[in-house]
Amino acid sequence: MQTAWVLGDQLTLSGSALQRLDPARDRVLMIESLERARLLPYHKQKMVLLWSAMRHFAQELRAHGYQVDYHEACANYSEAVKAHRKRHPGPILMMDPADYGVAEKLGPDEVTPNTMFLSSREEFRARPYGRLENFYREMRRQTGLLMDGGSPVSGRWNYDADNREVPEKGHRFPDIPRYAPDKTTRAVMELVSRELPKHFGSLESFAWPVTRADALDFVEDFLEHRLDLFGPFEDAIVTGERSLYHSLLSPLLNIGLLDPLDVCQKAEKRYRSGKARLSSVEGFIRQVIGWREFVHQIYHWKMPGYLDVNHFGADLPLPQFYWDADTDMHCVRDAIEGLMEHGINHHIQRLMVTGNFALIAGVVPREVNDWYLLAYADAYEWVVSPNVLGLSLFADGGVIASKPYAASANYLNKMSDCCRGCAYNPKGDCPFNALYWDFLARNRERFEHNPRMSLMIKQLDRKSDLREVRARAEELRARMRRGERI
Repeated sequence: MQTAWVLGDQLTLSGSALQRLDPARDRVLMIESLERARLLPYHKQKMVLLWSAMRHFAQELRAHGYQVDYHEACANYSEAVKAHRKRHPGPILMMDPADYGVAEKLGPDEVTPNTMFLSSREEFRARPYGRLENFYREMRRQTGLLMDGGSPVSGRWNYDADNREVPEKGHRFPDIPRYAPDKTTRAVMELVSRELPKHFGSLESFAWPVTRADALDFVEDFLEHRLDLFGPFEDAIVTGERSLYHSLLSPLLNIGLLDPLDVCQKAEKRYRSGKARLSSVEGFIRQVIGWREFVHQIYHWKMPGYLDVNHFGADLPLPQFYWDADTDMHCVRDAIEGLMEHGINHHIQRLMVTGNFALIAGVVPREVNDWYLLAYADAYEWVVSPNVLGLSLFADGGVIASKPYAASANYLNKMSDCCRGCAYNPKGDCPFNALYWDFLARNRERFEHNPRMSLMIKQLDRKSDLREVRARAEELRARMRRGERI
């Protein structure tokens, strides 16, 4: 007799460890560890989504004939494993976890290959892909998505440059489906409220799908109501809108309730049948089989050690408003309030608001990384660390991105409505302005030989009030160090 230990982010029936079992004889082990849940103050909605989805997956496994040894709210993994081994001796298998070093910490008897990604770690390391685009094109060829023979449909690989529109004032976005918590989910909500009361965020608006059936329904709603306009408004920010036309599928993809190739094939069918424009479908597919796979490979290539990168020597502690949204900066307040309420922001809020601010202010990368890891419902180390340390903060010195995604209030004023009614002037005293110019000045020597930064450096050199601006930036950082409100 053998056991497959299924982790909370491995809720797929095609897991390689599960495939090794004889359901009539073998067992599945699943464990909720309170010790693990308390390593960081993870968003309450993340914990409810994870544990409720695990409990529902156990029910799904039983319906497929598996015998499941499920341990609810255990003190730690080791006690649960010890109890399981006493009742069910035999080897414990585990599908290779997505996060680095987890199998070594948990100690299964055998690790089987991870089947939740489309790309191979060995092939990635053997080929000099360089940036995302080369890797993405190879993934298109391998999967056949949006291909006509050996060429991309329409002759273009990438429509990112077409996706820069800003919705008009009063534009109505489609509603996001809500899934009422069932008895199982309500029990988990009570558990999280009792055992993790000081964790980040609120549970009041919890409405995530926690079963495979509801997750597939969530996909269909995105395909029907949001996919077609996803592309044009992909980079926009609108006050109070957590999704616009974004899919919000990442929390479900990252725990295994959805299969990435299946989701992309469904999106492609929408294009092929004339129900969604190519620029939107290509942009969505690029996020899933391109970027998602790429950051997973970069993470494993650069670990261990990647979590400690700090290219700019940033030393500012994480400001208090990342925890409570108490700031006069409208864009930041709106992003963090939405995050606290729903457990998610779309990727432009993450990159160009909370990430951009941390970059130009000089916040310690590890602290920023930990905050993203705990604050988001879709956050796991393999996906957070390259996105935060590489893309948002450029802390890896250019492994992920070819330039820092640093921007002043001018960008936010163009791509969002957040500057309207803000206490700060986007053309004057907004903290993003002073911190942006000071960031460029502090790191001028690092940027001089980067062709993608040359225009910014030229603008910096023409700035006549740079001394005053840098004094303002230093004042802002001093206030944040003291925990004062900005």
